[in-house]
Amino acid sequence: MRPPTIRDVADRAGVSKSLVSLVLRGSGQVRPDKREAVLRAVRELGYRPNAAARSLSEQRTRTVGVLLNDLRNPWFVEMLDGLNSLLHDNGLHMLLADSRLNRRSGQDPAGPFLDLRVDGLVVVGTLPDPAALAAVAERLPVVVAGAREPLLPGVDVVANDDEHGARLVTEHLVGLGHRRIAHVAGYGRVGELRRRAFEATLREHGLGDGIVVEPSDMTEEGGYRSTVRLLSRAERPTAVFAVNDIAAVGALSAAEESGLRVPRDLSVVGYDNTSIARLRHVWLTTVDNASHEVGRRAARCLLDRFAGSGTPGGVRLAAPTLEIRGSTAPLGLPG
Repeated sequence: MRPPTIRDVADRAGVSKSLVSLVLRGSGQVRPDKREAVLRAVRELGYRPNAAARSLSEQRTRTVGVLLNDLRNPWFVEMLDGLNSLLHDNGLHMLLADSRLNRRSGQDPAGPFLDLRVDGLVVVGTLPDPAALAAVAERLPVVVAGAREPLLPGVDVVANDDEHGARLVTEHLVGLGHRRIAHVAGYGRVGELRRRAFEATLREHGLGDGIVVEPSDMTEEGGYRSTVRLLSRAERPTAVFAVNDIAAVGALSAAEESGLRVPRDLSVVGYDNTSIARLRHVWLTTVDNASHEVGRRAARCLLDRFAGSGTPGGVRLAAPTLEIRGSTAPLGLPG
């Protein structure tokens, strides 16, 4: 059987094709009884609008490209939920791509989205070459979510207040009596901001001479290797602040392998409050960086651009909170 057409819907509902089109576009210029008749006919016939034809007529595809730095990072899940909920409410659909895979194949990360003529692009996380987005931003609306670069004309950046979040962690550990606190650092602007706030807070407490920072690639393996190096020091730290939850899991593994008990022998803090941090056998103290809210704000920025907002790009920060769980304890806690 051939699929039902808009003419079939119009005949079943007893209205014109143009009125059916108005209903499907969500127009408020249709009487409630006519609208219900059309929607009932759509349900009964199982009619699905021709997306390709509608895109040609509207000069829009009603799709938004979402370019993620690494699909393996669980932080993206809640951020995408916030992003997609608002896009869906406005009749838009997400198309996802992993920039890590595109880089391995030598592809331009944003190229496939331009080929598909998406209406806008959301870039999630820190990209190795964020300046490459400048050319894309000249062709369509671009929003960066969960990172702090690039700062380009007309590009909105929606992120967590990383400096405040890192300060919350450091104040927490100092408040527990820890004085040898090490940081497993990350890369990009986010990594720099978290490290810088960590160091500044220690200096404010007179602990500047003991600052210890180990770089990492923000993966579990990277967090593990960095923590192994930290724990091999003559004066090993009593607390480790990892740049994200995944690196913190690596730190927990390194502690266990070294025969240390968390939190009795070593306090560990992550960042992002991912689902991993909330697992009962992990129960990680971490920073909730309002990932769902970041996603919704990113979607709102994109919708505003679609509506014709000509404002310069800006940085919008969501306030973090500290989630204290079972991986931190006062220094010298009895075993």
